[in-house]
Formats: sequence, C-alpha cells, structure tokens
Amino acid sequence: MRRVEEWEREAEWRLPAPVLAYFRQGAGAGLSAAEAAACWDAPRLLPRVLRDVSAVATRTSVLGTDVDTPILVAPTTLQRQAHPEGEVAMVHGTAAAGSLTCVTGNAGVPFAALAGPAPWWVQAYVLKDRRLTAELLERAKEAGARAVVLTADTPVVGQQFSTGPSVWDTVPPEHLLANIDRRELDDWRWDKAADLTPATIDWLRTTTGLPVVVKGVLRPDDARTCLAAGAAAIWVSNHGGRQLDGAVPTARALRPVAEALAGSGAELYVDGGLRTGRHALLALALGATAVFVGRPALWALTVDGASGVQRLLTDLTAELAHAMALVGAPDLAALTPDLVADGT
Repeated sequence: MRRVEEWEREAEWRLPAPVLAYFRQGAGAGLSAAEAAACWDAPRLLPRVLRDVSAVATRTSVLGTDVDTPILVAPTTLQRQAHPEGEVAMVHGTAAAGSLTCVTGNAGVPFAALAGPAPWWVQAYVLKDRRLTAELLERAKEAGARAVVLTADTPVVGQQFSTGPSVWDTVPPEHLLANIDRRELDDWRWDKAADLTPATIDWLRTTTGLPVVVKGVLRPDDARTCLAAGAAAIWVSNHGGRQLDGAVPTARALRPVAEALAGSGAELYVDGGLRTGRHALLALALGATAVFVGRPALWALTVDGASGVQRLLTDLTAELAHAMALVGAPDLAALTPDLVADGT
C-alpha cells in the first residue's frame, strides 16, 4: 500500500517547477492550505466493539451513480501537465477504481474525449455571459456529464504569490480551456461572474437538466439557502486553500453543515486535506455522503497516469475499509457522529 506522501515525493521530480508550485500553492500566506491535513489528523475516534465486521462494504451511490468507494476525485486544472492524457487518464483511472471524477470546466481535453461509460461530473464557473456558460455545459452534457458542480466561492480569484517563472508562462495553450474558442478569450464575456445569487442554482438546473451541486460552502445558513434554491447536494470546500486564506478548515466546517442538512435528504460532500482512509472515515462519520481528493490524485496521475489514479483510490479505499472494521462499522451507514469524540 502506497501512502499519499510517496506519490507526492515521486511527482516532485517529474513535474516542471512552476507546475509543481502551482499544484501545491495556496492563497495569501498559504495558511489554509498548510493546515488542512493536520485538521483531519486532530479528531479522535470512539470505536465500538463486539460488532460483526467479517465483511466490510464501502459501496454507495452519489446522485444516482453507484460507486464502489465514497472516495472520489475533485476538479483540478492543468492535468495535461501532470500526464499527456490529462483528464482522459483521470476519468479512466477513477472508473477503474469504481469511483468517479469531477472534471474542471477549464479542462485541457475536449469533453467529447470523455464520452463513454466512465462516470464524471462537470465543474462550472459561471461566466459574465450566461449564454457561453450554457453552451459550455451543453457540450459537457452531450459527452456524458451526469451533474453540474457550481463553484460558488470564486467571485474573484484568490491572491496567490510566487517567485520564479509563472506557470502561465510555461504551459502550452492547448493544455488549458480546450472546450472554448480561444480566439474569444480576451472578450469580457469569458470573465467569471461576480453577481451570482441563489437563483443561479435554479438557472443551471433548468438550463442543463442536470442535478446541481454547490461547491465552496462553509456555513450552515448558506447550505440551507442552496438547498432551498434547488441544489441536489452541498460540497463543503475552501477551494484547497486557494481562495480566501484563513477560511475555516473543512474538517471543522463539516459537522455544523451536516447538522443543518439533517433530515433534508440532500447529499453532502467534503474535500480539503483528506490524505488517508482514516480521514475519509472521519468525514463520513461526521455526515458526508462522499469525500473528494484533489492534489493526491494529481500526484498519482503524474507518476503513473490512469493506473496511478486507480491504485491511489484503491489503496485509500482499503485503508477506509480497515479503519471501518476497527471502529465496528460493517458498512457506511454504520459510520455515525458518535464515533467521533466530542470536542474534536
């Protein structure tokens, strides 16, 4: 079994320095990015004993798609810098592990290249020109995207500071934004919209006919508002620490949001610093339906393409199953908040 740290160390010497820095980078001083994993390390568990765990099942479903594991892959940019096949390899690797991936709207491959039985969702930044947004998402839907993930925490792009060459000076144009007409990129219509409201959720749902997940939620009141506006699921995320530095870690934000959604029937996801099967168990016990990993999947993609992604997710799922046996949980339904010690 290979730990995430091992994937990262091997990826270090394979990636160009500006790309490696970009993948690791957080906003501002990097406080939120740096503390994410440690915040999942802190909670302590109260395992049950004398439970039959001779068979442990990690199977579940997300928005109607059956998956063998609740550990999924978050959207990330510049995947073709990690591996020549980029998002194609990522989607195939996750599918081979019985999982699914959320593909960024900034993908470096045409959505049509992802068409097939492998399940995937599309992440959306709503643009100033809603028509262009609708056209982009229609292409994703035609290629098989099963849900739209609205990134809600990016009215403006977080400030990121770096020394040395910028990644944007080194990346070939064809490795980014493969699903838009690059001749129009300087047009204001391609700028991200800063005027999003809860009504945007219903607009996306009715325009695409797909379920809408709202990503970037950290507050219980925002979660309730999103559900009332038509969201099918809530995704607790601080954008990997890449937007507002100092935003609360997702390990702390998850429980209050889960409590706010209790009884609603809505699905709940979380990302941000999850690096082990134990981390995933904690998140699921605190109320998450599934968890997403971002940077770890990039490291695995860099090292061994689709096979690397498959192995990463398989190993993390094996860690999760092992931890489930030790806390006395034969299935995901048995992962409940009482397994997490109060005050953690």
